[in-house]
Amino acid sequence: MDRVAVVGASMTQFGQRDEWILDLLTEAAQAAMADAGTAGPDVDHLYVSNMASGEFEGQTGVANALAHDLNAVPAYTARVDQTSSSGGAGVYQAWQSVASGASDLTLLVGGEKMTHRTTGESTDVIASLTHPAEYKHGVTLPSFAGLTARKYLTQYDAPRESLGKVAVKNHRNGVDNPNAQFQKEVDLETVLDSPVVADPLRLYDFCPVTDGSAALVLCSESVAREYADDYAVVSGVAGATDTHVVHERSDPTTMGGVVESGEAAFEMAGLAPGDVDVAELHDMFTILEFLQFEDLGFAEKGEGWRAVDEGRTARGGDLPINTSGGLKSKGHPLGASGVAQVHEVYEQLTGGAGPRQVDDPSVGLACNVGGFGNCVITTVLEEAGA
Repeated sequence: MDRVAVVGASMTQFGQRDEWILDLLTEAAQAAMADAGTAGPDVDHLYVSNMASGEFEGQTGVANALAHDLNAVPAYTARVDQTSSSGGAGVYQAWQSVASGASDLTLLVGGEKMTHRTTGESTDVIASLTHPAEYKHGVTLPSFAGLTARKYLTQYDAPRESLGKVAVKNHRNGVDNPNAQFQKEVDLETVLDSPVVADPLRLYDFCPVTDGSAALVLCSESVAREYADDYAVVSGVAGATDTHVVHERSDPTTMGGVVESGEAAFEMAGLAPGDVDVAELHDMFTILEFLQFEDLGFAEKGEGWRAVDEGRTARGGDLPINTSGGLKSKGHPLGASGVAQVHEVYEQLTGGAGPRQVDDPSVGLACNVGGFGNCVITTVLEEAGA
């Protein structure tokens, strides 16, 4: 089976946008196709990663409408919804379409329009992904994050400041991402003095509500040079689920979906955690960066906080994490986030990350988490020729 290449990628400005969902999707799609030197009529399969356009905007049928707007008719279209890991699930489905031979050229576009709703309304839409038994008692993802963070800090004797350092690091990275929602540094004191949201987590431990989109163009590696001189190869990709009811997990500080999808993606790629040079992790809450770092095998359980504390995950460290600014600084438009993670890894592997560029990476990883670890997609990418 020929490997699948990413030959074009784009990310729009994240933040509060005036455009509606179809406009956002079109913007990213056109930029990615331009990056690959292709156009709508060349597309065989078109996937749209989107969690809740119906709930947020009353807009459904977005994949079909996008095909029309891009002049991609009669391409096969499908909307991919896997809650907040919709982007990663779209990457998996787009990879499958090319790897299976069903599509010669596949376009994946992820996007969400959220900021026109209040924070409470957006939180309620997102909370609908929880189990009905939990949802009816008012459970939200921030409350899960706070409970898990408290358990982690206590169980592993980690200082509260270590979570704050995740926010500081990711905001610092976001300064150099021209498309990030927040492009300003914050200091540790500001993070630790911000309002409590779900104890022990405070305002700066959470990602913002965001509008935005991102896109990828994929084809078989055998024809990749027809579209791009520099490209990245998806060498491993896998998805997994965990219990829907969070309290049924034997240890809520371990995300089984991350463990399983990570192991499968590494096995498919023939690589190990030690081979990864740069990674994008789903830091919807700062505590999630620790959990994924450990569950992917980058550190022993309970030791992930030390990597941040020691600066190992900074841009100049031995394993830079969230060079894009992460969801924390870059923003989190639900359906776009997993696609934007792969966009950042693609930029790093092809040397296009500008001031965010790390030193000569050849292997990158993206981990996109749905809900509170209910579903996860892990993608391993390598530079062309690796």
